[in-house]
Amino acid sequence: MSAFNLTPSGPSKFILNGIPGLEAAHIWISIPFSVFYIISLLGNFMVLFVVSKEQTLHKPMFLLLCMLELTDIGGSTCVVPKVLCIFWFGFKNITVDGCLTQMFFFNTVAAVHSAVLVTMAFDRYVAICDPLRYTTILSNTRIAKLGLVGLIRAVLLVLPLPLLLWRLPFCANRVIPHTYCEHIAVVKMSCGDTRVNRMYGLVISLVIIGLDLVFIGLSYGLIIRAVLRISSKKAHRKALNTCTAHICVMLMSYTTNLFSVLTHRFGQGIAAHVHILLANLYLLVPPMLNPIIYGIKTKELRDKVGKYTCRM
Repeated sequence: MSAFNLTPSGPSKFILNGIPGLEAAHIWISIPFSVFYIISLLGNFMVLFVVSKEQTLHKPMFLLLCMLELTDIGGSTCVVPKVLCIFWFGFKNITVDGCLTQMFFFNTVAAVHSAVLVTMAFDRYVAICDPLRYTTILSNTRIAKLGLVGLIRAVLLVLPLPLLLWRLPFCANRVIPHTYCEHIAVVKMSCGDTRVNRMYGLVISLVIIGLDLVFIGLSYGLIIRAVLRISSKKAHRKALNTCTAHICVMLMSYTTNLFSVLTHRFGQGIAAHVHILLANLYLLVPPMLNPIIYGIKTKELRDKVGKYTCRM
């Protein structure tokens, strides 16, 4: 079996095959994909614009929301334009450098997104359990520093993924049965020993998703304990209502992400097109719904968005 190394002298392209078994329907599938992507961009940029313009929204909660919107824009933009090029024009080739770059940025943005969700859970914990010290504990500067820590963590954890792939030989079959350069999909193309790649990919998934879910669960456990100590039912509802938007966003993000990660590794009985469609919906649906959820559930933001919408 012939193989090539990821070097300038060897073949330098992969072929992204789109959604296996549904190639004839790519044009039709592209319609909801492009609509979801456009709505996502409009919604997220609207939130960023409104928060940047309104001084009253320059608070830790809305700074975190802006970070979330930026990761939503970044994650979908890393992948969706290339997916639409495959669907519309049949541009399936992607250079090895481009593939590894896409993998690095997509996974980095996903890791930052998870870190932002953890910080948002901590923000809600402080707001409910220690409201008198909220402005002392969570200033805008401290939120920015936490965002930087999340970015550094993401880069350090994700960078070995493309570097470990760079050392592998790849088989003559260069067709990746996927719409983007998902880590395990590229690993499966190798003819070499991929145990280190598979193990490291699983480890960072557990570290990022598993550890972050533990921290989020701990925050909400403490929030629930604090809320149960409040005697007033009205206060119960008010306290829990401040968490509703974050809980919805968190459930959407982690449920689809976990399903995608686990089925790619262990879901041999699941049809490939089902897994790949769901992996793409993870890039489209949460970014599209997040600004809508926060716009509906957060009165301050809803009022400001309404004001700018009426002006337009």
